[in-house]
Amino acid sequence: MAGFSLFVRNGLALLDGQSPHTPVRADILISDGVITAIGGEAKTMADARPDIAVLDAAGRLVTPGFINAHYHSHDTLAKGLLEQKPLETWRLLALPPQYPKRSREEIKARTLLGALECLRSGMTTVQDMVTLYPFDEEHLDAVLEAYDEIGLRAVVALQYADIKGIETIPFWKEVFPKELHGQLSTAAEPDARIDQLAYFEDTFLKTPSRFERISWALGPSAPERCTSKLVERTVRLSETYNLPIFTHIYESKGMALQARLEYPEHGGSLIRRLQAEGLLGPRLNLAHSVWLQDQEIALLAETGTNVVINPLSNMKLKSGIPPILELERAGVSLALGCDNCSCSDAQNIFQAMKLFGLMAHISDAHDQTPQAEAAYAAATTGGAHAVNRDADLGRIRPGARGDLVLFDLSDPSYVPLNSAVRQIVYTEGGRGVHTVVVDGRVVIDGGRLATMDQDRLLEQIMAVVPQFRSDYEAIERRVEKLRPYLDEAHRRIWAANVGGNRLFTGH
Repeated sequence: MAGFSLFVRNGLALLDGQSPHTPVRADILISDGVITAIGGEAKTMADARPDIAVLDAAGRLVTPGFINAHYHSHDTLAKGLLEQKPLETWRLLALPPQYPKRSREEIKARTLLGALECLRSGMTTVQDMVTLYPFDEEHLDAVLEAYDEIGLRAVVALQYADIKGIETIPFWKEVFPKELHGQLSTAAEPDARIDQLAYFEDTFLKTPSRFERISWALGPSAPERCTSKLVERTVRLSETYNLPIFTHIYESKGMALQARLEYPEHGGSLIRRLQAEGLLGPRLNLAHSVWLQDQEIALLAETGTNVVINPLSNMKLKSGIPPILELERAGVSLALGCDNCSCSDAQNIFQAMKLFGLMAHISDAHDQTPQAEAAYAAATTGGAHAVNRDADLGRIRPGARGDLVLFDLSDPSYVPLNSAVRQIVYTEGGRGVHTVVVDGRVVIDGGRLATMDQDRLLEQIMAVVPQFRSDYEAIERRVEKLRPYLDEAHRRIWAANVGGNRLFTGH
């Protein structure tokens, strides 16, 4: 990026600190990947440099790049394969521990596919909590190469656990015959062949990154899948290297029930367990958080712990409606994620923002708090906070990275332009995204990828699809034989009392 500048001229911009409803006409100068000036100063500086690259933003709405704060690149090839499934069943159909080892070509292709979809949706940063099972150093290299080549900013975390999945889901051990236990797994399984955290620290954390736009996070899969010793190591690494932590918590009723059964010493609360282990705090991000209780929400607010809402997958996997209003009222920082492609089906930040707002609306019959600004903030500044980048992501201001999205104001979604933020959240679906800029470089131009040959990329992706589909069909047949046991465990989970109901059942 050294020496490269981009002058974004004559757009209507949502600038930091100004009304999100009424954009202002502003020029933006980006130098060496950073916004250096806005307005008249930007024009003056640009006019003095006749060789500067110019992006004409006339007729465009300019926003900061959006941030996908909870995403998994490992199942992008599975979009559209599944209808609604309980979370515990879906894991067996979609996640890496169920599959044969993948090829390096497939790993890279699937990562590029997800990155392309995120960019087309105006997302300039993703937090990829990627599961590579069985772990292969070449597979991680393929993930990093993909992000670097396509031009998407990525905060990468390996997902890890040291407790087998069957030990963490209520009723599975008693419902399934012992001879079937080996066919059961969850999001991440222990990998005895390698200490992933030690490898990660030695290879990446102790040395400068080879990639400009890639940074790191820690990804303990979920507290119930991690021993206290593993949590302790996670805390140490986070403190030593100032890394954000992303984990899943209370995504489904089964996860909440597991906490009630397994942690009586903490009052049946995973939040209180994490407090005792020193994990709560501003570096921790809890994805989903659907089944939080009021006292747990208060504890998150007290400790500055963050929550990443994933409304699309929470609906499709029957997990429930997260307590968005309660979290907002408590002052918990919220980010937004699009989660897995096999259960959200779309890396589409606009769908996520809209559903965020609508879920909050139906959560309280009397509350009339507007939610468009809250949803937009979760997808920008809330995401920046989650990845520990408050200073330079999620805003248009001097000193921030040059990550911008330009929307076509002639699209019917913006005619007439009554409120930019409401129309982004409730009207936009992705069609209006015209140009995406990351670090001052145009990566999407006119809706097409500008950093790679998009047609050639799609050919490379389709080349790995037949093998994936063949493996998926075999897994689907295997899981269908497990269905009576899965359904029985699911019925038992839903019959249990965990102190609340987050599913919209009318009672």
